[in-house]
Order: sequence, then structure tokens, then C-alpha cells
Amino acid sequence: MKLALAGAGAFGEKHLDGLKKIDGVEVVSLVDRTQEKGREIAEKYGIGHVTTDLDETLARDDVDAVILCTPTQMHAAQAIACMEAGKHVEVEIPLADSWADAQAVMAKQKETGLVCMVGHTRRFNPSHQWVHNKIKAGDLSIQQMDVQTFFFRRTNTNAKGEPRSWTDHLLWHHAAHTVDLFQYQTGEAVTVAQAVEGPPHPELGIAMDMSIQLKTESGKICTLSLSFNNDGPLGTFFRYICDNGTYIARYDDLVTGREEAIDVSDVDVSMNGIELQDREFVAAIREGREPNSSVAKVLPCYETLYRLEEGMK
Repeated sequence: MKLALAGAGAFGEKHLDGLKKIDGVEVVSLVDRTQEKGREIAEKYGIGHVTTDLDETLARDDVDAVILCTPTQMHAAQAIACMEAGKHVEVEIPLADSWADAQAVMAKQKETGLVCMVGHTRRFNPSHQWVHNKIKAGDLSIQQMDVQTFFFRRTNTNAKGEPRSWTDHLLWHHAAHTVDLFQYQTGEAVTVAQAVEGPPHPELGIAMDMSIQLKTESGKICTLSLSFNNDGPLGTFFRYICDNGTYIARYDDLVTGREEAIDVSDVDVSMNGIELQDREFVAAIREGREPNSSVAKVLPCYETLYRLEEGMK
């Protein structure tokens, strides 16, 4: 299978690292904002074609599928363009930064029947898979998810500390991880969704702090705190408070509420959530099936984000 990747930033490289470990997959085209950066990454990963124009890549007959790691504001339009060109597409989280755009991507997937998957990596992290398997087996039932998403980004920089060409967003990007995971793990729709946000950044124009509360039809709740002002441990930390134990997930690692390590190494074929996400994308194309985190499966998350946004107005 021949893939193209658009967006050779910090997350794009994580995908390239994961794709190297999947048999029968070759990245044949790289799209980046600048030719110089694109050539540098292409040389590092042995990619033969580099361009700054996504349309040039989409016109290639040797591209079966595309992974989009581009700025959030481009995701919906580019995902639609990929499907219009007959390419399967995996678009990094978030699918869109508006409910209307999310619905437009869903409509295009239905029209084309192509695989359209969204990078909701938490569904694939071994830590969260372990909890999900326990829930499916009837061993656990979530009472509350308490989640902290903390970064220190008072300037517009990416995960590598490099300047960004676009502006990140606590609600439409970072909250999307937890909102989707909460609905995925509980298997229930969110019936109550409310949020408050702090004052906007004077230059970036985005809220730097946010608090979200969710409740499902059966009464399971989620409390999510997000900040770009946190000068301390960075990342997202999930506490599952269940009827039969408490568990804390930190990306691919899992401990009990008493910080006792849980071995999740045999949950899947890898401990790398991004690699597992890409494996699912490739497998869904090869097997002609809907992937986990398809646009259809994650769409309820974006409807909830829209409700939260409207509520804050």
C-alpha cells in the first residue's frame, strides 16, 4: 500500500515512525508547508516525492491513501479533497473546528464509501484499550472520569518548541480527545454538556483555560480541566473512577489509583498508540471495513463540542 503524508511537523514524524513498522506500507509522497523542511524529512525517511501542494500529491496514481497532519483549520477541506480524488484518508484530530465542517466530511464519506478515519489516538493507547476491554467484559463500570489536559503554551509553538503557523484550540482539539473517549468508554450518549472558559489570550485570541462537565443518560460523569498556562508536568492524565477499582492512564501507561503499575504490554501488537492507530487505518482499507474512530463513530464527539461552544456563548 502506498501512502502520502501531509504535514511534516512534530506529529507527522510520529506517524512516519509508526508507518515504518507496518509491513507492506510505503510512504511515496510528502506534503509540507515549505520545500526545505519537506526535503529534510523526506531524506530522513526515504520518501521520493516532496511538494508543497496537496493537489499535486492527490493527482498521483501511486497514492492509495493520505494521512493529514496539517493545521486544524485545514482538516475538513483537505479530508474532503482527498476523498474527491478517490483516496482513503486518515485525518489527525480534530476532524474539524466546527460542527458544519464535521458534518460535511461525514457526507462526503457516505457519498464515496472510502475509508475516512480520524486520529482519536486514545481509543488505541494500550492503557485505554485495557480499560475498554474490562468494561466490555463486564468487570468495570465507570462512575466518573476525571481528566487534566495541561500544557504551557503562552507562545504559539508546537510540541517540539518550534513556531506554529496556526493556532491551537483547547475545545476543538484537546477536549475532543476526552469527549470522544468518555462516550467510547461508557458506550452512552452525553445528555448534559456544560463548559466555562477563562479570558482569551491577547494575541492568540483563544481561551487559555477551560473547564468542562459531561453526564451520560445513566448518570456517569466526566470532569475535564484544560490549560495552556500550566507550568508543570505536561500532557493529559486520565483518572477512571469505577465501581471496581480506580485507574490512572498516562498515554500508553496505566497504574491503579494507588500508583501500582499494570502491565499492558500484551494488550496489542505495540505499545505505541500512533502506530496502532495507523495499523487500524491500513487494516480497514485492506479488509474493506469501517475502522475504529471512523468519521461516523467519532461524529457524536463533534456534536458535543458544538453544544459546549454554543453554551459558552
